[in-house]
Amino acid sequence: MITRYLLAILLTLSVSLGLAAQVTIEQCVNLAQENYPLIKKYNLLNSLNEINLSDINKSWLPQINVYAQGNVQNATPSFPDRLSGMLKQMGTDISGLNEWQYKIGADLNQTIWDGGSSKARREIERTQHAEKQAALDVQLYAVKERVESLFFGILLIDEQAKQIRASIDLLQDNLQKLRSMLKNGIAMQCDADMVEAQYLATSQQLIQARSMAESYRRLLEIYIGESLAGRELIMPDAVIPGDLVPNRPEQKLFNAQLLANDALRNNITSSIMPQIGLFAQAYYGYPGYDYFENMMNRNPSFNILAGVKISWNIGAFYTKKNSNQKLKLAAGEISADRETFLLNTSLETQSQVDNINELKAVIKEDGRIVELRANVRRAAESQLDNGTIDATALLTKITDEKQARLNAAYHEIQLLQSIYKLKHTVNK
Repeated sequence: MITRYLLAILLTLSVSLGLAAQVTIEQCVNLAQENYPLIKKYNLLNSLNEINLSDINKSWLPQINVYAQGNVQNATPSFPDRLSGMLKQMGTDISGLNEWQYKIGADLNQTIWDGGSSKARREIERTQHAEKQAALDVQLYAVKERVESLFFGILLIDEQAKQIRASIDLLQDNLQKLRSMLKNGIAMQCDADMVEAQYLATSQQLIQARSMAESYRRLLEIYIGESLAGRELIMPDAVIPGDLVPNRPEQKLFNAQLLANDALRNNITSSIMPQIGLFAQAYYGYPGYDYFENMMNRNPSFNILAGVKISWNIGAFYTKKNSNQKLKLAAGEISADRETFLLNTSLETQSQVDNINELKAVIKEDGRIVELRANVRRAAESQLDNGTIDATALLTKITDEKQARLNAAYHEIQLLQSIYKLKHTVNK
């Protein structure tokens, strides 16, 4: 029972390790987008949006201004000298206001209706926030294309290395055969040297392919933020999208830009509306609102004033027409950019569909071409054994077969890559 339990654990671990050693193109894209530094800007934008909306909402809170003031005047209100003299004879001394004046107080303003200004500002903030997020989506979508290109580039180079290794094996077998024939006096030294030279040159190609594959892997590792050492890239399965109507993040960006433009237009409308608010002023000091009392005595007093205020910026009417015209032109420019993008996307989609159909037609004949090239090469090897052809002819046949196999493998990977490019173009 324990042995069976241990075997189950080992089997589970082996399967898990096997899966961990394999990497799909979707995993690479997801890791790259999560690892890309730009992803941090989403949280920053959200935090900034919350702060700005909070500031706009706080504009409805009472606005309080506390102040202290002291001043001296060269002239102050007073009674005429003749009237002051008469009052003085009657026993009333009115000396007038003092030139030295002081007060400490607070002003209070409360908005009742701002003409829709705060609502327009909130809408501007929301639409501009959505526009910035859409712009980030476009940039991250470009990362997906770069990662996919690297992924398929590695697959192509790995397949090239695989075919080169197969050619090296063929050359090595034929080189050993020629060396044996050379010992028996039925082959020439130059034939063996020619095959050996081709063997060494092909080995150099394998070194270059491996080096290029490692370089591509290091670039992909930088994008995904993980090591690919000992991990195999899995050939993806790709199906042509049934719906080729584009759904790109750029389209969402254009829509967000138009909404932000409309929000600015609403702000222009609110700028020409009157604003209504309450106000109150209170202060303790000298003089107070009762000037006659303060002319007779110079004692500080508490004073308060409150009321309703209506303000209307008529000057906003002067620029309303031009401001709306500017926004109309900006909306037209955005619409033109969107139409251009959709046209270019449509042209690119059609070109990619044609390329996919062409590759499918080519792939139908690849298997037969490889089979024929292999038959010719085997026949050449047999002729070499009989001494009816030289090494040059044999090398040509080996090279032709290698190229046929390489072309077949390339076409398969290129078809997958073309389908992924089409999926990227329409975002399906």
